[in-house]
Amino acid sequence: MTDEIQRIRDAIIADEQNAPFTARGWQPVFAAAPDSRILLIGQAPGRRAQESGIPWNDASGDTLVRWLGVDRETFHDPAAFAIVPMDFYFPGKAASGDLPPRRGFAATWHPPLLEQLASVRLTVLVGAYAQRAYLPDRRMTLTETVRHWRDYGPEVLPVVHPSPRNIAWQQRNPWFEAETVPALRAAVAAALSA
Repeated sequence: MTDEIQRIRDAIIADEQNAPFTARGWQPVFAAAPDSRILLIGQAPGRRAQESGIPWNDASGDTLVRWLGVDRETFHDPAAFAIVPMDFYFPGKAASGDLPPRRGFAATWHPPLLEQLASVRLTVLVGAYAQRAYLPDRRMTLTETVRHWRDYGPEVLPVVHPSPRNIAWQQRNPWFEAETVPALRAAVAAALSA
């Protein structure tokens, strides 16, 4: 981690809005390096990821790693992947799944962090929260946005969240595994080899 990225991390920890998380002993969960080739923007860490300090350290992460066509070692190498969720702390449980990322967190902390990532060749937007923030011209629904992934250029690829809760979505949309996942793997391989 560079001095500047460490400075940003320290500022996140010191931010009074994050005091409840710091009081629990939680650290912000993200990974980034100036030479990161792929930027992966997701929702927020799950409980297991928060407790371990390892991004995507759960069943969703297993599915995502498979979709990307890499192994866990590559996925957790900041020179390969910058993992920058919309909130760097587990937001808590909702009636169904986790609470959404806090409003305003990404708007505050993404710009200084993304400014440090000069080598990104591909941005993968995982789920609706990331797509709403980074695709102003997105489609009306997540399904339509993901279905039209080609519209966002070779440098940006929107995908559905890999949560086990989305298995029914994947079954209703077999084109995702048949068309989008192979294109994602090819884009990841190209970004890592460039």
